[in-house]
Amino acid sequence: MTESTERLSSALADRYRILSRLGEGGMATVYLAEDLKHDRKVAVKVLRPELAAVLGADRFVQEIKTTANLQHPHILPLFDSGEADSFLYYVMPYIEGETLRAKLDRETQLGIDDAVRITREVGDALDYAHRQGVIHRDIKPENILLHDGRPMVADFGIALALSAAAGGRMTETGLSLGTPHYMSPEQATAEKEITARSDVYSLGSVLYEMLTGDPPHTGSSGQQIIMKIIADDVAPVTSLRKSVPPNVAAAVAKSLEKLPADRFDSAKAFADALGNSAFTTAAGTPTALPPYRRQPYRRPPSRRSHGHRHRLGSLGMAPTDSRRRDSRD
Repeated sequence: MTESTERLSSALADRYRILSRLGEGGMATVYLAEDLKHDRKVAVKVLRPELAAVLGADRFVQEIKTTANLQHPHILPLFDSGEADSFLYYVMPYIEGETLRAKLDRETQLGIDDAVRITREVGDALDYAHRQGVIHRDIKPENILLHDGRPMVADFGIALALSAAAGGRMTETGLSLGTPHYMSPEQATAEKEITARSDVYSLGSVLYEMLTGDPPHTGSSGQQIIMKIIADDVAPVTSLRKSVPPNVAAAVAKSLEKLPADRFDSAKAFADALGNSAFTTAAGTPTALPPYRRQPYRRPPSRRSHGHRHRLGSLGMAPTDSRRRDSRD
């Protein structure tokens, strides 16, 4: 047990017993713990020290309270949050299963019906949260857990809490909110006003990957991906997978419009379009772009065991090498 883990164990000893360290992401380290009061296993996420220093405990705890009231069958609930011995932490259920990222790493592409079902169920969760005034801001396969095949969105509102608590000072941490592959154009350009349509774009990007095997834009660096999100058109999903139904292809294209006003006005509208075989955009299913040819891409083999991936997956984490992509240009 490291010095940091021992200090955390001591700080939380009256409420949680730290059992093991399960993984580390861009913003937090995740621990498996026992909730002493309720006699259950939980996932304790502890913010990185440099991030906690910028945010401040009072502001973070206050902002994260808004997410504790979200109750939906496809949203992973927030059990607890707080500050202990300079650690900022939040607590979620420990879910047996895997993330959508782990499933995609294993299968590359999903069946069309399965991909559409997952998207519609996540869309239902997003629509509920948006109506409560909460935008996720970081929808990605790593944050979608699959519990008996049913998607559950993790870290709901955490990005919002971090952004609000930072008061515009996120750049001081050297971290950015959102994952480049799934960022909306307005996130990529650091717009101050982020609406529900940003989550619609991110969810559309996740569906695009489930159908084609890759996100809409790829590159050798985060900066290159962001530039493509801002400037490049997205290849029609049917140019990479001909079997995608016209209404699904049209819905994907509309969700990935660069101008927020051109996207669906709600996650519900996106989900409804995916389930409506008659749906089409004003211009019809997009066919204007020339035939798109992408060089075959093979993910490098993971150096982690499947068991380790499973444990990380159950907590909304992913092995750090699973998002490395080579440029396909």
